[in-house]
Amino acid sequence: MLMWLVGLADELQVFNLFRYITFRTGGSLFTSALIVFLFGPRIIASLRIRQGRGQPIRADGPQTHFKKAGTPTMGGLMILSGIIGASLLWADLSSIYVLVTLIVTIGFGAIGFYDDYLKVTKQSHMGFSGRARLGIEFVIAGIAVYFIMRTTLASTAADSLTFGSSLAFPFFKDFFLDLGLFFVVFGAFVIVGAGNAVNLTDGLDGLAIGPVMIAAGAFGVIAYLTGNALFSDYLQINFVPGTGELAVVLGAVIGAGLGFLWFNAPPAAIFMGDTGSLALGGLIGTVAVATKHEIVMAIIGGLFVMEALSVMIQVGVFKLTGKRVFLMAPIHHHFEKKGWTESQVVVRFWIIAIILALVGLATLKLR
Repeated sequence: MLMWLVGLADELQVFNLFRYITFRTGGSLFTSALIVFLFGPRIIASLRIRQGRGQPIRADGPQTHFKKAGTPTMGGLMILSGIIGASLLWADLSSIYVLVTLIVTIGFGAIGFYDDYLKVTKQSHMGFSGRARLGIEFVIAGIAVYFIMRTTLASTAADSLTFGSSLAFPFFKDFFLDLGLFFVVFGAFVIVGAGNAVNLTDGLDGLAIGPVMIAAGAFGVIAYLTGNALFSDYLQINFVPGTGELAVVLGAVIGAGLGFLWFNAPPAAIFMGDTGSLALGGLIGTVAVATKHEIVMAIIGGLFVMEALSVMIQVGVFKLTGKRVFLMAPIHHHFEKKGWTESQVVVRFWIIAIILALVGLATLKLR
């Protein structure tokens, strides 16, 4: 919205600042944080009144979790308000990448909101039907990937007509695997997988939002470099015109995350719920597809991958043998069962997320 001020740059040079993605990313970060800080207490108070007993606590979970009973959920509404508000204000809304990313975020957030609503009204862990939820997620993600693919095809050179439907590999400059229309299915799987992996990670106070901000920071750098012809040529990474604008949206994620963490820090005054975790994961996954860094996302978001795999392994092995690999899944509960305190799990997992983000960023130069 503020991009229109660039037209006044000839009359007042200060407006020229709005041309720069870095300036608008900083503005987006501070704006989203301010929105959450200002409106957070009111949202929490409203949700506490409307939800009554709050999010149901698992009976088979760690004993320390029972004291969290009554804590309201749907805190993702706070995060989404910050992200959407700041993005509408600071991002270039003519960018297809920005619009598609925001649509996926809102769509996944709506699915998560309905799931949270069913849980708090029925006071049961069984929310939205799993198959129905995944089906809607895949439809939203598939449409998003199709538009991303078409936009990338239209913005690249004539000798790169298959680039939009190709899978790029880290460490290799010119190695691509053209998936054709199957890229839509692959990209949708990445986005849906990211959304649900973050959702599984959201089980302790501050556990999910920290790694999400770390991943957003890493992908903010990737989006900026990928969308810049000079930097992408110097680093020998894929140049995808227009993706630099996604750094503004990711700046809003960091700002909203910081604001939310203020209220979600132990003991949490609110949980983000599926409303926030699905939306944030879908957002990160969409950025990864747009910037052609789907494989790198598995590194940067390795913590989320670990959490998702722990559930898949636990369920798969139990169905086959009747035995459990972990004391409890997702894996953060396993470490709680082994005697780690909640703060130890959260901080140590954050450290892992930082290390993985740095490894992921290192792939930009190792070509």
